[in-house]
Amino acid sequence: MIRLADRPISAGDLLSEFCAGRTDAGAVVSFTGLTRMQTAGATVSRLTLDAYPGFTEAVMAGIEAEARARFDIQDVLAVHRWGALEVGEPIIFVAVAAEHRRAAFEAADYLMDQFKTRAPFWKREDGPDGARWIEARPQDYADLARWAETETAE
Repeated sequence: MIRLADRPISAGDLLSEFCAGRTDAGAVVSFTGLTRMQTAGATVSRLTLDAYPGFTEAVMAGIEAEARARFDIQDVLAVHRWGALEVGEPIIFVAVAAEHRRAAFEAADYLMDQFKTRAPFWKREDGPDGARWIEARPQDYADLARWAETETAE
């Protein structure tokens, strides 16, 4: 399941919700991305993410479908913030349930690499030196490319 949130999210609450009553999985892996105070040597006081609800969710849902086809997993929850975020706030929460841990870890890693480069968000950092737009880094594309080289998880 994919959700966009325009208000702060609680990773703990989302993880509890995701795990509640779960009997179909032997592993749940989660990842929470946080807003950093320093990026590329610049101080950040606020991060603003723009998105087009509906379109952004559809792209992310397509990525989720790819992960479900590629990995032996039971469930996915991805919640991505948009709007203005303060330093330290969660930007994204991803949880994956699978029968075994390896598939859960790999699917969560795959989802994050795909979301980081393919999900349509426009990111602006504001700080004491002004505002700057953020784009994916070369390392983000290298992380994405490694999935083209690997086989489906067992």
